[in-house]
Amino acid sequence: MDGVHDLGGLDGFGPVEHEPTEPLFEQDWERRAFRVMIGWIAAQNPPGGRFRHSIERMAPEHYLSSPYYEHWLTGAATMAAEAGFTTQDELERRAEGRFPLSQPDRGVLPQDLTEHTEPRYSVGDEVRVRAWHPPGHTRAPRYVQGKRGTVVRFDGAHSFDDIAAHGGGSVADPLYSVRFASRELWGEAGADGEVMHVDLFERYLEDPR
Repeated sequence: MDGVHDLGGLDGFGPVEHEPTEPLFEQDWERRAFRVMIGWIAAQNPPGGRFRHSIERMAPEHYLSSPYYEHWLTGAATMAAEAGFTTQDELERRAEGRFPLSQPDRGVLPQDLTEHTEPRYSVGDEVRVRAWHPPGHTRAPRYVQGKRGTVVRFDGAHSFDDIAAHGGGSVADPLYSVRFASRELWGEAGADGEVMHVDLFERYLEDPR
C-alpha cells in the first residue's frame, strides 16, 4: 500500500535505534493488547493480509503518532467492529475517551480472480516488477516496483494476500524468490556485488522490456 504503510518503509525518519535491553512491552496495556490480538486471530482466523490491512487503514497521523501495540489494538478493534462484535461507541465508553478506529476498506479487488498454480517463470528468468499505485493491501514494496530481477526459486502457489485482505477469498498465485542487484534498487547508493532477495507473487511480475 502506498504512503506511510508501504511494506518497504519510508526514509526521512532518522536512524533505526536498537536497544539491546529493550523490554518486550514498555507498559502493561501493551501486554494486554498483545493477548487481545492473539486471541482474536485464534478465534476468528482472519484471512491473510486482513489484519495487516486493518492497520494500514489507520489515518497516517494516527499511525505515525502512536506506539507499535496501539497499531495492533486499533487493527483488532476495527475488525471486531466491522464483524459486529462491538461498536466505536462501546469502545469509547470502555476507554472513557476517544478510541479512533481505522478507515473503511476502500481497496479494489483485481478483475482477474482466477486461481493460478502453475508457474509462468522458471529459475534464471529475468523479470520486471510492475510499477503501479495499489489502492489497497499489497506485499510488493515500492522500492522494487519497476525494477528488474532474476528468479532464483519457485516456492509453490499460495493465497494471494492482495485479494484475501479485501474479502475476495483465498486465491492461489505462484510465489517466487527474486534476486535484485543492489545498484538496480538503490542506484549510486548501492554497492557492486551486493544483492537482495524479495519474495514476490507472480501477479506482481511481468516480462522485462
